[in-house]
Amino acid sequence: LPLTPAEIAESAIGAAKAGAAIVHLHARDPKDGRPSSDPAVYKLFLPEIRKKSDVIINITTGGGQGMSIEDRTAAAMTFEPELCSLNMGSMNFGLYQMAAKKRTWKYDWEVPHLEKSRDAIFRNTFGDVEVITNRLGTERGARFEFECYDIGHIYSLAHFLERGLVKAPLFVQFVLGIHGGIAAEPEHLMHMKSTADRVLGDAYTFSVAAAGRAQYPLVTLAAILGGHVRVGLEDNLFLGKGKLAKSNAETVTQIREILNLLSLDVATPDEARAMLALKGRALVKI
Repeated sequence: LPLTPAEIAESAIGAAKAGAAIVHLHARDPKDGRPSSDPAVYKLFLPEIRKKSDVIINITTGGGQGMSIEDRTAAAMTFEPELCSLNMGSMNFGLYQMAAKKRTWKYDWEVPHLEKSRDAIFRNTFGDVEVITNRLGTERGARFEFECYDIGHIYSLAHFLERGLVKAPLFVQFVLGIHGGIAAEPEHLMHMKSTADRVLGDAYTFSVAAAGRAQYPLVTLAAILGGHVRVGLEDNLFLGKGKLAKSNAETVTQIREILNLLSLDVATPDEARAMLALKGRALVKI
């Protein structure tokens, strides 16, 4: 996995060259790979990505386990990207099952980090969402990738739309297959889309992220349904059964091949900017 700033930059640029219109970015402590929210770490790779590609930079506000809202928004507040992720509800986010797998762990923090998810809550209260939409949206002009891990999150998004805290066009990411969220089943994706159609109407466009082996089947279904696709090593390490992906670029190349077979076009970064009504690259402080 990309760990150092140079590796993260190389991986993001590679994905952009393979055809990704957006790169969704987290940071890691260069010493041992721990999740990091430090803007100083982001500064070691964001300028390189901007210099060598026109890709839309999407900075996480989900961050990592145990981070405060101030931690989670620090990088986005500093660099004011066109797009940020925004989780639409508090939830259990179980990673502890992975700690039991037989493998050689590289760092001593990894197993305790996974085990802590057994009793941790991924906090995204209504108040948290209000803070993020105000700080990054109203004050800094960012738009959001609204991550919905379950049906109730779609209704919460509709609530914020009705209150005027967020504005159309909404970019909704249906996230399936996380332990604690909705399962990665085609029927569940259809239910999420029909719910969003009913409560959000024509105010939204959607994408799908699915965990593990469900990634390619469900993002392909998303494309067939008229949505967009998210692939990459954050969600899935494999290109197929027993075949590890070597890079994010490989995952992008594979989904492009699938989309080409479906006679679907892949958007350029500028086409994606227009679809999502982003403020534009010139207003980003990277």
